[in-house]
Amino acid sequence: MSKPAHNDSPEHGQQRLDPTSNLQFLTSRTAFHDPKHGIKIYQGDCLEILAQLPESCIDLIFADPPYFLSNGGITCHAGRMVSVNKGEWDRSRGPDANHEFNRAWLAACQRVLKPTGTIWVSGTSHVIHSVGFAMQQLGFKLLNDITWVKPNPPPNLSCRYFTHATETLIWAGRSSKSKHVFNYELMKKLAGGKQMKSVWTIPPPEPWEKRFGKHPTQKPVALLERILLASSSEGDLVLDPFLGSGTTLLTAFRLCRQGLGCEMSGQWLSLSLHRICSDLVQVQLSLLFFQFSVDPCPDPVDRSRCAPLAHEMSARLQLVQHECRFYFIGRTEREVIFSVLAESMEEARRKFHASGQFDSDVIFIIQTETSIYLA
Repeated sequence: MSKPAHNDSPEHGQQRLDPTSNLQFLTSRTAFHDPKHGIKIYQGDCLEILAQLPESCIDLIFADPPYFLSNGGITCHAGRMVSVNKGEWDRSRGPDANHEFNRAWLAACQRVLKPTGTIWVSGTSHVIHSVGFAMQQLGFKLLNDITWVKPNPPPNLSCRYFTHATETLIWAGRSSKSKHVFNYELMKKLAGGKQMKSVWTIPPPEPWEKRFGKHPTQKPVALLERILLASSSEGDLVLDPFLGSGTTLLTAFRLCRQGLGCEMSGQWLSLSLHRICSDLVQVQLSLLFFQFSVDPCPDPVDRSRCAPLAHEMSARLQLVQHECRFYFIGRTEREVIFSVLAESMEEARRKFHASGQFDSDVIFIIQTETSIYLA
């Protein structure tokens, strides 16, 4: 049993240089970059992007590659019969072509892994055996195969097979000589004081994980939390070459890891950005109430009989003031570096540029609207 291996992760709260920051070739493909938390997302083919990364720069990789299941079949979802087709990216090209694809992206991941780094790959029987064989061909060190049990799986509509209720995760080191990180004591604590077994029962993504939309192969945050806690440390750099809905980077941020992701689809890239940015931006609004009187010298006259009915009051509401304000949040220091009243985002940005500042200085723009009505 492997104990935690030494690695060069920074202490909590310290920032480490981004190994992708000097890659000018990838600048145009950067879809999102948060230098404060070390999160970067590229849009494009992971094989092309990984080829531009420095060798031995990644501490942990989680990959959820295509399962090649989009073959025109059907499945059951929420009690309804639905197609299993997820898109052209998931269509099988035959076993030989599928296997060569797995060898190619695994080799690219192996090159960027640190000697102490490990890789996790998730898959069903349609792909995981090819992944395991490709790992053996490339010289990875197979550490564990985890059986992820899904409670309440969808029924098998044909009634000719057992219900598919599991996925397999292969955990592997870079080479046969690798000394990997395994946070044994933490896993034992999470398992109630006993050694954690290789069978994990974890429910599918919860409703809050899908409030911005859902990916057809979306993994639960709880699964990624266990993986990252088991085999990485705070400050480590985590890579997901098939980012999908962004669960890996969202979890990395929550656990104080740095994250790097690759995604080809604009649709899933947008979903990832919605999920990640919703966690990055936290706004606290404070309202201060004043008690005042518009009657400086009130008299004891009972005015309650004169009070208008609720529906009469709402009918007489009159807008007396409306303003739209934009707050520009700094990319390095997460604070307001510029605020302005404007009627549109375009006008706000023009005023921002006129102040002598640049888009590269900003990571978020927050818009607020205030309306005052006369009752």
